[in-house]
Amino acid sequence: MLKLSGVTKFYGRFCALDGLNLNISEGALFGFVGPNGAGKTTAIRIMTGILYPDSGSVTVGGMEITEDPLRYKSMIGYVPDSFGVYNNLRVGEYMRFFAACCGCDGRDADRRTEHLLKYVGLEDRTDFYVEALSRGMKQKLALARALINDPPLLIMDEPTSGLDPRTRFEFKQIIEELSDQGKTIIISSHILNDISELCTDIGIIDQGSIVISGRLMEVMRVVTAENPIIISMAGKMTQAIRFLKQENDVKSMAIKGNDIMINFSGSPKAEADLLKRMIDSGIPVRSFSREKGSLESIFMQLTGHGEEHTASSYDATESNY
Repeated sequence: MLKLSGVTKFYGRFCALDGLNLNISEGALFGFVGPNGAGKTTAIRIMTGILYPDSGSVTVGGMEITEDPLRYKSMIGYVPDSFGVYNNLRVGEYMRFFAACCGCDGRDADRRTEHLLKYVGLEDRTDFYVEALSRGMKQKLALARALINDPPLLIMDEPTSGLDPRTRFEFKQIIEELSDQGKTIIISSHILNDISELCTDIGIIDQGSIVISGRLMEVMRVVTAENPIIISMAGKMTQAIRFLKQENDVKSMAIKGNDIMINFSGSPKAEADLLKRMIDSGIPVRSFSREKGSLESIFMQLTGHGEEHTASSYDATESNY
């Protein structure tokens, strides 16, 4: 649906995007995340046609923006992170104005306005001035406006930021419904819990380039394989520690209560062999597993904060290295 190939963008001498490559398949609910200054906003503006890249190509449905800018933009609905200045318009007027911008007017515009306002739960706010709406209502209105021309691709920048818990829940329900209807949705957000709950796919950007992208569960599985191993013991801690110190693949170790956490550099087979040899040596292992990954831990690992991740959920009370 959306493809960016070798996209670069400079602001003076500053490189905001450095050969950005991204391929988002049709029907994906794609989470686009990265630290501040990573290039997310620039990338989104280029995806929507607000900015043009200095080099590289951007296509939606196989069409590049330079071929037919109006048609390209008609395939995209955009919900920005700020609403804009339309305080002197009533909600219904706001919707009909943007419907006219998309070539829809008269009764068609009225029907489309009524349908979309009801869809996002604002049917009783038609005659309210935009300035009287809460932050959550403005976000819903922005979403309704983005759907006026029924675009196949929806791009949302921080859609749930600043919303109260109830409105966030309602907004996420609407996003899930739109995804079920077959729309391709891109969400840029700092709220990683929302990304992990909603999205089927993810791309993490850092310093203007994608560091990893793909199906969310596959990305989490691959990165979790690099996490520390936690060995829960049923006794004989001293024997277990002595055993593990002799293992070349055990690079570091920390102890907390009856648990031993090790950074293990061996293969999956070596990992299984380690467990077998511990049991064969009479060491009472109660459980042996990789520390579970989360989107937050993946984000920290892949954007240059791996040391912070290592201690994020398991603080060593005793160090043996």
